[in-house]
This record gives sequence, C-alpha cells and structure tokens, in this order.
Amino acid sequence: MTAYKPPTALPCDFLNREDVRIAIAAHDFGIVFRLARSEAKISYSKIAAECDIKPERVGALARGHGSVTTFEKITKIADALRIPGHMLGLAPREWERDQPPSHAPDMSARTMHTNRSGGDTVRRREFFKASAGAGLVAGLPEPEQFTTGRRIGRTVPNQLRERTARLRRLDNILGGGDTYRVYLGEYQATKRMMREASYTEETKRGLLSVLAEQAQQAGWAAFDGGMSSDATGLYEESYHAASDAGDVALTGNALAFLAYQKVNDDRQAGTEIALRSCRTAGPDAPRGVRALLYERLAWAYAVAGDASGTEQALNSAETALSEDDGTPQPDWTAWVDLNELQIMTGRCWAELHRPLRAVPVLEEALGKYDNTHARDKSLYLSWLADAYLSAGEIEQAADVTNRVLDLSAGVASVRPHQRIAPTLRQLIPHRHLSAVAEVLDRARA
Repeated sequence: MTAYKPPTALPCDFLNREDVRIAIAAHDFGIVFRLARSEAKISYSKIAAECDIKPERVGALARGHGSVTTFEKITKIADALRIPGHMLGLAPREWERDQPPSHAPDMSARTMHTNRSGGDTVRRREFFKASAGAGLVAGLPEPEQFTTGRRIGRTVPNQLRERTARLRRLDNILGGGDTYRVYLGEYQATKRMMREASYTEETKRGLLSVLAEQAQQAGWAAFDGGMSSDATGLYEESYHAASDAGDVALTGNALAFLAYQKVNDDRQAGTEIALRSCRTAGPDAPRGVRALLYERLAWAYAVAGDASGTEQALNSAETALSEDDGTPQPDWTAWVDLNELQIMTGRCWAELHRPLRAVPVLEEALGKYDNTHARDKSLYLSWLADAYLSAGEIEQAADVTNRVLDLSAGVASVRPHQRIAPTLRQLIPHRHLSAVAEVLDRARA
C-alpha cells in the first residue's frame, strides 16, 4: 500500500534534477520554492500551509530575500515536502520508513559510499552516535546532585567544568543537530542551580565562568546546526557571564565566536570584534587561548580580503603556540595545535584565492586528520576543493569534493552542505570531464 503523501510532496523527477539537488544541499529553499511553483505547479500558498510559513515569507524566500537557518524549520520543510533526509544532511525522516521500495532512496553499493577515504567511516560514525553520549556521560553526576540542600560548595565549579569538558568530546564526532539539546540543557541546568541555591562570592565567580563556557559550547552547536540567531544569543550571554566572572580568556573567546559569525555579513565589524577579542584576553592569556583568538582574527582578515593582516595574525598564533612554558591550558582550547593552525593557514589562503599557498599546507595537514572527525575534515576539505578550483585544477577539485560527500554523509551539521554547494555549482560547466560528471552524479544521488 502506497504511503500517504501531502499535496505538496515534491515529485521524484523534480527531486532528481541537478539544480534542485544542489539547492537542497545548500538549504537554499528559496530556489526550491520557486522551482516547485514553476516546474512542479505547487503554489506558494500550499507550500506555506504545509511548511507552516507565512505565504509572504515563502514569496520573499523565492525572490532571494532571506534564508531558512533553524534546524527545526529545515526539518519541518523536509517533512512537509517529502525531501529525503540524506539530501539535507539529516538522518532518515520518520516518514521515509513507510515509503514503498519504488520511492525509497537508492541504497545501491554506489550510494552506500564506497568511501575512498575511510572505508567504514560512515558506519563507525553511526555507532559512535548511538553510544558516545552514554559513554561520555556515564559516571557523571547530574548538575542538581552537586548541591547540598540549597548550598553550593566551593568544589562544584570544578566538578561542573570537568563534566563540561567530557561532554565537549561529543563535538568531535557529532554535529550540532545532535548535540545542541544536550549542551543547552547543561547550560540551563547551571543557570537554574545558580538561581535557586546559595554560594559564596568566590563560588559565584567560578559558576559564572562555567556558565560562560557552557553557553559557548551550546552556541557553537546551535551555529553548527543552522540556528544562527540562537547561537548569537548564547554567545552574548556567555560574554556577560564571563565578564561578570572576571574571566578574560572566556570573555575574549565569546567575542571571537561573535566575530566568526559577524564577519560573513559585515566584514569590517567582524574584524573589529575579532581584534577586540585578542585585546580583551590580553598578552598574559594562556598560549592556547591566544593562538585560538589570533587564528580567528586571521580568518576575519581573510574574509575581509586583507592578506597582510591575515599573515600577521597567523604569525602571532604560531608564536603563541611555540611559547610552551608548562602552564595548564583550558580544556576548551585543547584542540588548538600546530596541525589545526596549518589547516587555518590553508583555509585563509584559499579564501584569499592564493592556491599556491593554500594547497600544500591543506594537503599536508589533512593527511594527518582522522576521518572519524568527519564534519571538521569535510569542511576543511571544502577549502582545499576551492583552492584547486582557483588554480584551475578542475579534476583535483572534483576528487576532493567526492571526499567531502563521503565524509559529510549523515553528519547533523548544516555547514558541510552549505560549504560544498557553491563548489558543485562551479563544477557544472566542466561536466564534460569524467571526474566532474561522477561527482555531480553522486551529489544528485
């Protein structure tokens, strides 16, 4: 028996179109809505009713004004229009389980990912997704258990910080769509505990510092999951909590997160915030903190097209990392090392369209990068693909794009799909090359 489809379900032949698939992969629903009306004869009013979007908003999106960024709205549109989850970087949707075989996604050996770069990477990631949360949280007390009556002891901030550090490891293997609720719940639990319990001034400062760290963690997951406005709000709350705690390192990092978001919309403002983040943390901040903030400053300069500022910031980051005096580093900077700096260096030069500088460092650094960190590696590879395109090396760009598609499959993050969609569009005029034809066919499948 054929499963019920709402009247706005997109036809299979429409979903198989190359331009539609690329738009869906980039979460560019304006193009999808516009083509659905012109090609599939589905009116904006029907789309609005099924997707729970105001009709005028649907029309505005179709005209290229605005975008859909929240994870909840993306999944709502996917379910209403019957867009299979894999096309959006989501897990299979509930309704897909009821689809008859003729409408199910192609699960042939080819689309099950031969995965040139990692064999069982996708299957391993699914196993981690099922087990990592329980494994990392096992043995950790719930936040409410840290209080005695309604009094919070002086050891509680460090206990909460340890819990936060262990939960942060989820971000290594899962996307923000999977981790956001976990991280947000931790942040909200700490806020509630501070509101309802009593503590000394010293303990209060420690709790505010942990709260700032948790807000940044939740904000990052929100950003990764496509909830930009939620991320901004959490970064701003983190900034105020860190400032109240007197934690200049976390205050600077909150500003760096805000700059990372802002620079895409307002390059000058984003760069100014990134500069402020470095000055706020100051020269006495731990070396990992200084390296991280200078990396993000370098990225802001690169997006703004300032090659000189980019190089200077990258040199400052390298200098900071080399100053190892044995001082303990915050856990939230543990991932910042020379290999990550090399990757950021390559990303910056790719953004500045300097492929001769970008390609060698990205190739070397990504050769050392574990495939289980699939979201990050697929993102970094997207800049390598861009660098090859800038150099006119089309077939190499296609090969790297294939690796991005392999690694990003099933990751609950909007960013790999957003990053690779423009690359796929730039490859379309080169379809006569077999390597390009293959990757475009894979993107369609």
